[in-house]
Amino acid sequence: MYRRLRNAFIAGLVLLAPLGVTYFVIDFLRSKIGSRVTAMIPQNILPPDIRRLPIVDFGLDMAAVLIVVLAITLLGFFSNYFLGKVVIMGTERVIDRVPFINAVYRTVKQIVETFSKQQKAVFQKVVLTEYPRKGVYVLGFLTSEARGEVQEKTGAEVVNVFIPTTPNPTSGFLLMVPRDEVIEMDMTITDGMKLIVSGGAVSPPYPAPPPRAAKAPRTRNHQAKPLPPSPENAG
Repeated sequence: MYRRLRNAFIAGLVLLAPLGVTYFVIDFLRSKIGSRVTAMIPQNILPPDIRRLPIVDFGLDMAAVLIVVLAITLLGFFSNYFLGKVVIMGTERVIDRVPFINAVYRTVKQIVETFSKQQKAVFQKVVLTEYPRKGVYVLGFLTSEARGEVQEKTGAEVVNVFIPTTPNPTSGFLLMVPRDEVIEMDMTITDGMKLIVSGGAVSPPYPAPPPRAAKAPRTRNHQAKPLPPSPENAG
């Protein structure tokens, strides 16, 4: 009985977790952004009795959040045009001249650009390599071939493998492994991410199921009608 109650409680948490995270994000935006923007609205726009209503206050906060989200979206569209790029480049030049802030800005920008969907895919293939010792394998992502000084000093064909941590794949470490010590996997990047985030609980099927063949259209079976007897065979 205790085990059944525990499993039911865990199942309920799994169902409520997405809703809870969504509520937390919305409430955070409303309290940190919406409330501050709402405080800038002049008090004489709405009557005091109506302004003090909780539903009105909540609605103003959510409207402020939507305005901020819309402004960020317009900034993204604006950055795709020539004038927007000029403004952004000028702002970055100003930031680069400020000590300490420029280092933080560059670091955050590199991380965002690395994991941005708009950039070229960083991960090329899911691979296995032996780490931290022989006989123990770790799942990683092939990013590129080593070049320059790394390739010259090692004297071997070395590839760069990013090893993400579990369950947070945005952090990890870089291994420079000889190509002959890397085992390429057939699973997709998405399946590899699922395997890492779940801590190995979600494993993709292998071999992958073949794609379903398209069903042939149904046709009616018409019985062939007997041919009329020819004059030669008549009688």
